[in-house]
Amino acid sequence: MNHPLIEMAAQFHAGRPGGITSVCSAHPMVIEAALLLAQETGRVALIEATCNQVNQEGGYTGMTPTRFRAFVEEIAARIGFPSDRIILGGDHLGPNPWKHLDAETAMAKAEAMIAAYSAAGFSKLHLDTSMGCAGESLALDDETTAARAARLALVAEAHSGADAPVYVIGTEVPVPGGALEALDTVAVTAPQAVARTHAVHREAFAAAGASEAFARVIALVVQPGVEFGHADVIRFDPGKARDLSAALAFLPGIVFEAHSTDYQTEAALEALVRAGFSILKVGPWLTFRMREALYGLDAVADALDGHPPRNRLMTAMERLMEASPDHWNRHYHGDAKSLWVQRHFSYSDRIRYYWSERQAIAAVAHLMNRLEGIDIPAPLLDQYLPGLPAHGSARALLIAAIQGVLAHYACATAQ
Repeated sequence: MNHPLIEMAAQFHAGRPGGITSVCSAHPMVIEAALLLAQETGRVALIEATCNQVNQEGGYTGMTPTRFRAFVEEIAARIGFPSDRIILGGDHLGPNPWKHLDAETAMAKAEAMIAAYSAAGFSKLHLDTSMGCAGESLALDDETTAARAARLALVAEAHSGADAPVYVIGTEVPVPGGALEALDTVAVTAPQAVARTHAVHREAFAAAGASEAFARVIALVVQPGVEFGHADVIRFDPGKARDLSAALAFLPGIVFEAHSTDYQTEAALEALVRAGFSILKVGPWLTFRMREALYGLDAVADALDGHPPRNRLMTAMERLMEASPDHWNRHYHGDAKSLWVQRHFSYSDRIRYYWSERQAIAAVAHLMNRLEGIDIPAPLLDQYLPGLPAHGSARALLIAAIQGVLAHYACATAQ
């Protein structure tokens, strides 16, 4: 049977645009929310891990691809979601975690990483070799990028099981996790760049003896004109991307994959899908919404105790981020007040890297214990958690907050 994503591309070219949400998060609450929504809608769930989150050395989550697979399947088993309806993907697979090393050393590590992903049964692999390594330019030319992508595809093929993976390629890859600077516009990929990217990769794969793998390239990463920064969101403008979308007519079996779609409106997401961006990636928005709900629940717990909010969870997270600044200090800039606001409320959501720390887990558990078995009055929920159901446990409210984002994607991709 064809991979579901191959069928999705075929449907687009048959005039039936639809798509899939790519959930790019390693937070257990986010994954549970995504699987519960897929259970409700009867659709498959696409869960993706990035090269920095998960790799053969553990990544910042401490998980290898095999462990991440087990992690997702443990959540699925707990809620009764069938594991055969989960597609696992690897995002930005390439030398990025090791780009401070020379190219050959970094690529050898990237080969080991993609071998681990493929052997663990990840069946959607985004090949991202566009970044320069030590001594190279920041961005590489198409030929070098394509040759390195083909090299990684050969490794993936050699380690895959009975179900061969599908691939995503592209040289115009947005910065993972959002832009680093203030934004007011972003350039849309030129249509001729799409044709060139596809042709250069086809030639590189053929030269490497990987034509069979290239036949399973289902999508290209291009820039449709969407992005987000710390406090800015560039909305999708279908008119500006019209020529880019038209380029798909010359690439049967291929759709686009849109990165950085976080914080777009549902109408914009629907327009993206109609324009051929069938794979919509979302990550920071999900943990951003979860953080909003957690801070709201912290205020609710204090109000129920009979005093104004003391922001104990926020204080605990601030203490943790200040003690271990590596995840945010190269990304946030400004005076002390600006940095404080960005640490907690930036759209890039660098705070998401801290929720798996022991102190954060303990602080969240303490909050949830305070609200255990409590029926929160509706007016209090309206004050601190507007838009969420007027009843339910604190855990159910957190799931509902995350699903509020995912519901936009579910509607947009079900066209």
